[in-house]
Amino acid sequence: MSFSKAYSAQTNLLNVNAISVETDISRGLHAFNIVGLPDKAVEEARDRVSAAIKNSGFESPKAKNHKIIISLAPADQKKEGTSYDLAIALSYLAASGELSFNSEGKLFLGELSLDGKVTRVRGVLPIARFAKEKGYKELYVPIENVEEAALIDGIKVFGVPDLETLTTHLVVGKTILPAPVTKLSKEIIITPTDFADVRSQERAKRGLLIAAAGGHNVAMYGPPGTGKTMLAKALAGILPELPLS
Repeated sequence: MSFSKAYSAQTNLLNVNAISVETDISRGLHAFNIVGLPDKAVEEARDRVSAAIKNSGFESPKAKNHKIIISLAPADQKKEGTSYDLAIALSYLAASGELSFNSEGKLFLGELSLDGKVTRVRGVLPIARFAKEKGYKELYVPIENVEEAALIDGIKVFGVPDLETLTTHLVVGKTILPAPVTKLSKEIIITPTDFADVRSQERAKRGLLIAAAGGHNVAMYGPPGTGKTMLAKALAGILPELPLS
């Protein structure tokens, strides 16, 4: 039996943390345990991953008489969500000897459905930026997340349709082509309300001007019909275009 590792990541408020998905397989009565402060969705990955592996042409972990331990490190950080499924499956397949690939420099994100398809996850854009900054060369995400992840230049982004296609790509190569960098739209959006057309409300208008100039937060309150929605719509017209960052 053997040990293997794959890499994933998770968002934590405004931060992104790298997660090392380690698999150890040893002889013994069948068991499949995930450790490292997993939440309920992560614990349920045992069943999703087992079914996805079986339906992707590999032998199901449940069909083998061995003990599987999946460790999500660092172990002192709570792990939430379903984005670790893909890395868990690959780490297991490598540890069991059914798949041989180099996991270094690669980051994997994606939820697995029972038939092996890779489905959309949240938080891909900040993770893509993190992956580039930390020196990862390749980022594998669900096809539905490709356009979002490819906003970040300088890292190869691959859209993964299903587990079987990904395993073939990791062994043979060129099965999945890297996605082109997503270009931001240059379309000019016309706001329905022009700030210059707002009559009266001088104190509110001055407050919004100061907030727009200084990048401050705005909270407006008052009874219905006093112009809060109109002012909020008009504010968008005096703000500069958002940069990529």
